[in-house]
Amino acid sequence: MASNLDSGLKTAEFQASPVPAPEALIARAKEMIPSLKARARQCVTDRNVPAETIAEMKDAGFFRVMQPKRFGGYEMHPNVFFDIQRQLSEGCMSTAWVYGVVGCHPFQLALFDERAQIEVWGDDQDMLVSSTYQPVGKVERTEGGFHLSGRWPFSSGSVHCGWVLLGAIAPGESEGSPPEMCTMLLPRQDYVIDESKWFTFGLQGTGSHDIVVDRAFVPEYRIHRASDGYLCKNPGQAINTAPLYTMPWGQFFLRAVSSAAFGAGHAAVDAALEIMKSRVSKATSKASKDDQVLQGAIAATEAQLLEMELSLSATFDEIMSYLERGERISVDKRIFWTYQSATVVQRLARLVDAMVERLGSRAIYMTSGIVQPWQDILAARAHVANDPYSKTEEMTTVLTGGTPPPGFY
Repeated sequence: MASNLDSGLKTAEFQASPVPAPEALIARAKEMIPSLKARARQCVTDRNVPAETIAEMKDAGFFRVMQPKRFGGYEMHPNVFFDIQRQLSEGCMSTAWVYGVVGCHPFQLALFDERAQIEVWGDDQDMLVSSTYQPVGKVERTEGGFHLSGRWPFSSGSVHCGWVLLGAIAPGESEGSPPEMCTMLLPRQDYVIDESKWFTFGLQGTGSHDIVVDRAFVPEYRIHRASDGYLCKNPGQAINTAPLYTMPWGQFFLRAVSSAAFGAGHAAVDAALEIMKSRVSKATSKASKDDQVLQGAIAATEAQLLEMELSLSATFDEIMSYLERGERISVDKRIFWTYQSATVVQRLARLVDAMVERLGSRAIYMTSGIVQPWQDILAARAHVANDPYSKTEEMTTVLTGGTPPPGFY
């Protein structure tokens, strides 16, 4: 193993990639929208993002946006990442969801011990990593690390990845010390992907399959502890010294599963406008273009989409300003931003639903342009990060002057 790590380190040190302009990356994502729309039905039918789409996103450099420069990445402002995600989602929300989840993992991997980063990227800087963070596995401490077993659902994009990040609760380091939430990193040969269960009404193409592990050994250096992510004191910061990697990990991940809904929201508005132009009710002979309630629903969706996008973009501008000054971000702010991000999908679900209500039978056919983004947004509500009610206790604790416990924010 030592020789492989040495070889990987040399690769990491000497194969830096040219960094494109952020505007060029966002433009590439926008150019992909027509092909994503053309493949959307295949994506849903296959229950996985098409391999050619993943290859195009790799070639475009999208997965390198948050990757450390020493491993061929770009270390860009998070808003570049989210702007790319939004563009992709206008073509296909399943694709954008997979980009958001898989594409955010280079950031978390940058927080791991250097040895873990070398194992993943040393021979292939385009290596992708999937995840599923529910702490459902069985963990046994052993010499040099842990044995891990179990089944984890919801690993989006897993068929396209060579590694996986799995949530677990690790035993304390010494007898009597408390267990700790962590993420364990495993290579493809140590787990099986079970594709038999992913049949859903929305986000069908995310390929969020089960991961099955049978007593795999996980060395200590392939562990990322939740406490390190919360305190922003991660092993990987010893080599990845850019201010970007002092950002709370929770802030970035939580946003990655809400922002895909923005592009789908815009796609739903476009579809509603298209139906409105020509629809005349056979029952009432009234034209939808004269329906003021429908007009109001479309206007509200467009206006609130822009409001939410600008708000979350400003959040990451503020986060980066703190990091670049070397200042810590208060827990109060982190909790507020987490709650704010969690409201996005539920708000959009209500807004799009209000448009669908006024579009009559034209909106219920599977060939209707509004059906897939509507279903995808509704499905995205199921993710705990998109449930604002799971964050209200921390919010009210802050608002009443209390001190909330450490958490994923």
